[in-house]
Amino acid sequence: MEEEDILFGRNTVREAVKKGRGIDRILIAEGLTDGSIREIVRMARDQKLIVTEVKRQKLDDMCLPFGYGGRPGNHQGIVAIVSACEYVEVEDILRIADEKGEKPFLLVLDGITDTNNFGSIIRSAECFGVHGIIISKRRSAPLNTSVFKASSGAAEYIPVAREVNLTATINKLKEKGLWIVAAVMDGQKASGTDLKGPVALVIGSEGEGISRLVEESCDFKVSIGMEGRIGSLNASVAAAVLMYEKRRQEGK
Repeated sequence: MEEEDILFGRNTVREAVKKGRGIDRILIAEGLTDGSIREIVRMARDQKLIVTEVKRQKLDDMCLPFGYGGRPGNHQGIVAIVSACEYVEVEDILRIADEKGEKPFLLVLDGITDTNNFGSIIRSAECFGVHGIIISKRRSAPLNTSVFKASSGAAEYIPVAREVNLTATINKLKEKGLWIVAAVMDGQKASGTDLKGPVALVIGSEGEGISRLVEESCDFKVSIGMEGRIGSLNASVAAAVLMYEKRRQEGK
């Protein structure tokens, strides 16, 4: 992200305000007075944030880079100007789990370059109690506006660490007592594998999967049992299924 960025869409902006994200100002399309907009404006003013009405065309122009086919991203009449996102350290994520009195549950994303997939994974991670996500500084989508939008605001609640060497990071997680589980096509069935306790789940890209060195550093491999003719799932869907399976086994 650059020094200044934008968030757009009602859910995304609402969650940013609720979380106390560093928001410089909020822009709202002239004439919008419906319930969800009033709620966001009230929350923003309670936090002494600047709220300004602007012409919808201004919001369209700001969100044009995030749309497609010459159309702007769906801002729903609201844009927040925010400070740059800050990544955390892996130790910060482990500390969050410890403070909650929970066994660490992390995701390691190896080669997820699509921002929609990244955002969807973050959204599922927030729903299934993941303490944090680790990505690579290379071969990874950055934590940017498109990711925040795709996460529907969940990116405000899931800390993300960015590491140079995922293999070295995985080895450090092992030293901390985590089991490292790779999601691959030829792994043992996840439903028959013990996923309880401290786990880091590794998800690879749809095209190339998990890189060889990262896969070799994992403790074991799991797959999702499927009966259809396609034979594979979108990376974000596969991640959600495996996150659910872990929580199901833990009775949560």
